[in-house]
Amino acid sequence: MGELGTGAAFDPFPDTGLFGVSSPADAAAAAWAALDAEVAATRSAECEAAPAPAATDRAARTAERDAAQQLSTTVPADVAAVLDAAIGLVAAQTPLGGPGVVAPALLARVRGLAQLANVVDTALAHAVRAAENAQAAEFDGHKTMRAWLPGHLNVSPATAARLVRAGRTLEQLPTWDVEATAGRITPDQTATVSKVATPARLAAAAELGVGVADLDAELTACATGPTPDTLGPVVKRALDWIDPDGPEPDPTRRRELHLNRDTGSFHGRLDEVGFEKLATALTAYQQAGRGKDDDRTHAHQMADALTQLADNALASATTPVLRGNRAHVAVTIDAEDLFDPDTVTDAARLGSGQQVSNETARHVACDSAITRVLFGEDGMPLNIGRTQRLVPAHIRRAAEARDGGCVFAGCHNPTWWCDAHHVAGWVADHGETSVENTALLCERHHTQVHHGYSVRWDPDHHRWRTHRPDGDEITTGYPSPRGEPGRR
Repeated sequence: MGELGTGAAFDPFPDTGLFGVSSPADAAAAAWAALDAEVAATRSAECEAAPAPAATDRAARTAERDAAQQLSTTVPADVAAVLDAAIGLVAAQTPLGGPGVVAPALLARVRGLAQLANVVDTALAHAVRAAENAQAAEFDGHKTMRAWLPGHLNVSPATAARLVRAGRTLEQLPTWDVEATAGRITPDQTATVSKVATPARLAAAAELGVGVADLDAELTACATGPTPDTLGPVVKRALDWIDPDGPEPDPTRRRELHLNRDTGSFHGRLDEVGFEKLATALTAYQQAGRGKDDDRTHAHQMADALTQLADNALASATTPVLRGNRAHVAVTIDAEDLFDPDTVTDAARLGSGQQVSNETARHVACDSAITRVLFGEDGMPLNIGRTQRLVPAHIRRAAEARDGGCVFAGCHNPTWWCDAHHVAGWVADHGETSVENTALLCERHHTQVHHGYSVRWDPDHHRWRTHRPDGDEITTGYPSPRGEPGRR
């Protein structure tokens, strides 16, 4: 073995000419350098063959983007022309002439404007569908037109969803689309058929032997024919035929009703038959309770009808017996608050736990039984006195024979809708329970009398007179030819 000298480096692989003069690392570095030089030369050649775009080209592309952005917020010329004309329609004057001329002209105007609204809604649905197909919402950073519409047009999410569905429906049903474009089909009708006009359900119908064209023609004929109100049931039958779910489940299992005692509100749902029963009963009360100059909203009328329905059920004495008593409205109030002439808030407690004023308690007590309960110092009842104050049957029968129904001016509600009202308050005015001091008032007008209105018996003309809170008497009918006041 050779010896290591201090002046020479040790080389374990003497040069035999196998690796050349360079080490392996030097060879790799040289190869990478050559490759880099080749890439640089290629890029230089490409740049020389395709010169960089001029500044004017970049400016042109920027201007094009700005123009596109402005275009999306500019009303197209054809739409602008129609919009200007439509705005002129809003300021149109009421036609002149007698009732025989004005009424037909106004009804024709309403009909024409409704058709115009249908046309515009169809055109909007077409535009929304076209934008959806082109993914136009992405231009403003939204994924769908359903997301774009509320933020850009301030429409509700429900309206946005309806427009999107309408555009898809019109695309699926060409015959329906023709009638909708002419304004002979309403947006509500399109929303109804959208339930069945989906690609999947139309394909299922085709597999069952009914093509899209046939179903389209059938639905269109129903919507534009003499019985358009049957469109909903026709669509439902089509859905049941396309998507059979086997035996129909018990519909009554869907019924539910939630009462909120804190707010006095409720919500729920019924099956079709249950809903029909409730709606029929309420509508009967609502229609029968509409009097002259009734300024209540329909919702108010229906709420009054529901209250009247419950009132009649409680008064019929056929309600189930609970804990030894028939169902009844219970109000608990201290005698001091009951006799207090001033209104005391939350003075009385209803059976449900809600608090009402002493005035409301007096209102309820007009045709109710009052039971006096005495309490000792320990809060325990000492004695329960006799029931009093309720108008007995013989007095009520006499009042019914005399009044024939509600005595409030202009009201014709029957006797079985009426409470027996003490004209001179039994509590505040120490009025007696007698035929002379009893007046029949329906639930609505009984409330009015306890909130400022009043009724009094006119012994000279043998009839009741009604006064507003300001003391003015309510007059009904027309003035007499001699200029005397009308009926009151």
